[in-house]
Order: sequence, then structure tokens, then C-alpha cells
Amino acid sequence: MGYGSRIKYYGEESSVGFKIVDIFVISIILFLVSQSYLDDFTTIYQLILSLFAVVYFVVSDIAGVYRPYKYLSFKQNFLAILMTWSICVAFSLIIGFFLKVSEDYSRLVIGIWFGLTPLCLVGWRWLVHGMFRIIFPGDKHRSKAIIIGATGSGLQLAQELKQHRSSQEVLVGFYDDRSLDRIGLHRLSCPLRGKIDDALMLAKSRSVQKVYIALPMEAAKRIKQILNAFADSNAHVYVVPDFFTFDLMQSRLKNIGKVVTLSVYDTPFYGFTSLIKRIEDIILASMIIMLISPVLLFVAIGVKLSSPGPIIFKQERYGLDGKPIKVWKFRSMRVMDNGSVVKQATKNDPRVTRFGAFIRRTSLDELPQFINVITGQMSIVGPRPHAVAHNEEYRGLIDKYMLRHHVKPGITGWAQINGYRGETDTLDKMEKRVEFDLSYIQTWSLWLDLKIIFLTVFKGFVGKTAY
Repeated sequence: MGYGSRIKYYGEESSVGFKIVDIFVISIILFLVSQSYLDDFTTIYQLILSLFAVVYFVVSDIAGVYRPYKYLSFKQNFLAILMTWSICVAFSLIIGFFLKVSEDYSRLVIGIWFGLTPLCLVGWRWLVHGMFRIIFPGDKHRSKAIIIGATGSGLQLAQELKQHRSSQEVLVGFYDDRSLDRIGLHRLSCPLRGKIDDALMLAKSRSVQKVYIALPMEAAKRIKQILNAFADSNAHVYVVPDFFTFDLMQSRLKNIGKVVTLSVYDTPFYGFTSLIKRIEDIILASMIIMLISPVLLFVAIGVKLSSPGPIIFKQERYGLDGKPIKVWKFRSMRVMDNGSVVKQATKNDPRVTRFGAFIRRTSLDELPQFINVITGQMSIVGPRPHAVAHNEEYRGLIDKYMLRHHVKPGITGWAQINGYRGETDTLDKMEKRVEFDLSYIQTWSLWLDLKIIFLTVFKGFVGKTAY
């Protein structure tokens, strides 16, 4: 078998069926409600349905509603559908408000459709889920699975199989040619049943249906031997790539022609997610600038009166992908460090003016960075930009430091609301800040951004280490 064989994504065939049923449910509910209350299904409702369906499937794709692990897990699917539908409803209300078209349709009809549809989308899945359990009670319908290799990736797979019963697989145990002394019995969450030859006999006798090979990547020759041996059985064989040793960040599969590649360090912002992030920044930054314009004027006057020099200080920082940008700040010092050596502000720093100390302590000095957000150089939420000199210093001291530049720098971030704001006078403080920054990139979602913005209002503007 050569490269002519396309690698499919598991469950992609089933996801098409889920999408067809969902579009039918969304459409039929609006049709029935409109017919019941208006005795008609006019053009305006057909247009609303068309627009809503497009938005729903775009947002649901981002939320992962149709990813196999989501629709196999009822709880995950339930939360993903509610999140998706809520975003769509909010989007439609905003569009209706700005276009002033609410008088063209019945608010009662739309309201009932908004409220009833997510219940039905979850409901038909619940019915199918319940019927499946009635037809196949207990573990009779679940495939028996074994794992070859008590490795790190094998142990993680075992944990996932135990936690997610919706995977329709029951784990029998591990099979490994190594002894218990070498493996370490305390590591195993499932018993070691025997050696690899024992696993092969089980597969040949059709006692197990799924075989997962979780050997390290350097054992390529041994993996090939095992695959050849299990070809003489009817078991479904899977290779578990040992990629988790790389500490993946926003990993995703990518096809280059017929070759499948896996990204190890990547950004969460591609395609529509990038657009969502940009829209979020533009809308929120514009609203915030309008709200704080009196504060901006007050601070500008205070800076001008506090000491001679410009009101705005533009410092070079690393932006997205490490490209240099000019970050705007209200000047808070009598001098402006922007060279190859930049000293962080410390407690009672003589360079800081009295008014500058106030705006630094309350983060008012950073308000001009909303202009950087509007121009696209920064984001409202993201890793805080460090001075170029500090970047060059810490990239050689902290592992994976430069990965924080896979997203735009932010005005506030996950590290800041967790207490790592202001001076980082020790290496461990900077390591913790970077750890939170990378965690944000790994787990990014629109909800996480909104959570960080909300918490910033209460705990992100002031801090003991902000000098």
C-alpha cells in the first residue's frame, strides 16, 4: 500500500449523518412553529433559516460538535450544542438590532424557535443514546480492547478509555514483553495480562476486537514486526503515536497532497477562529476606548504635567511570530529605556514619577495599547509583551519561551489574572508566567477570553508587584 491511500479521520462518515439530522431538526421546527402561529412560512423566515443554518454550522465546527469524541460523549455534545446555539442566537440578535428588521417577523415565532431547537437537537441524540443502551445492555455491545506497550502514551490511552465509556470499548489490559520490575507495577491503571505473543493468540481466537500498539517511536522495526504478526488476525489494529513526549501545543493534522503531517507547536488561530478573535478584539476595543475616553484624557494631562517629555512612550516588543512591533504606553518614567539593555521597574524606582507610579500600579499606563489592538498588532487577551532585551535574555533560560509568540501579545492574559503581573525579579516567576501563557495557547476558546476579561476587571488591574 503506497501514498495513493487517503488517511481518513475516524468517525467522519458518521458526522455527515449527524449534520443532516441537525439541519432537518432546525428547519422543521421553524417551519412548524411558523405554520402553527402564522399559517404560513414566508420568505423572511426562509432567509432567517438559511442565514442561521450557515452560522450554526460554522460555529459548530469551531466548537467541535461533530468531532467523533464529542458526539460519542453525550455530556460533551450537550455542552457544545448549547454553546453553539447561544452564540448563534446572540449573533442573530445583534444583526437584527443593527439592521432594524425585528418588525418584519414575529418575535413569538422566533423566540419559540430559539428556545425549542437546542432542546430538540439534544433530545434526538438522547433518544438514540437511550435506545442504543436498551438494545445493547451492559458491556455486550462494547468491543474488547488491549494495549501493547505499558508506555507513557499507553498509560494515557488506558486512562482515557476508562473515563470515556461512550467510546464503546472496554479495556482488557496491557501486554508487554518487559517484566513488572522494569515497567513498575505502581504505574499501571489496568493489569498486565501477559506478553505480546499472548496478545496475538487472543486476537487470532477473536477474543479481542481492538489492538492498540503504544510502543515508543524509536521501536519502528519492532512495531512493523507486530503489525505483520497481527495481520494474521481479524482484530482492528491501531498505532498510538508517541507524540505526547513532545508536549503538543495546538496540534492538528495537515494534509500536504496525500501525505498527512502533524503539527507539534502551532497556533489556535486559523481561518474562522482567526476571524472570530479579530472581531472580538475590534468590537471590544472600540467599545472600551469610547467608555474610557475621559480617563485617557485625564491620564494624558497628568503625564504632561508630571514631568517633561512626550505623553506616549512607544517601546519595541516582539509581536506575532516574533515580529517587532511598537507598543504604546503612557509615559511613567523620566527616562525611556528602549535599547539592548532594559531594566524592569522595581519598588521605589527613582526613574518612575509620582504620577507614573500611580498609573503603573493601576495599569492605566497600558490603556493606549487598545490602539495597538485596533491596528491589529496586539489582542486584548494574550501573553503580555516583554521588552526585546528581556526576550533575548529569557529565551536562553526558559524552555519553550518563544512559543508564547505563536499568538498576538495581549493587554491582559491568563498569567496576569493568576497573579503573575508586574516585576519578575526571579527566574521562577518568569517560568510560571510563561507556563500560564502556554496553557492559554493550548486551551484557547472564546469563553476563556471572555473569562479573562471579566476577571481582569476585579483582579488584573492592580497588584503588589506592579511598580
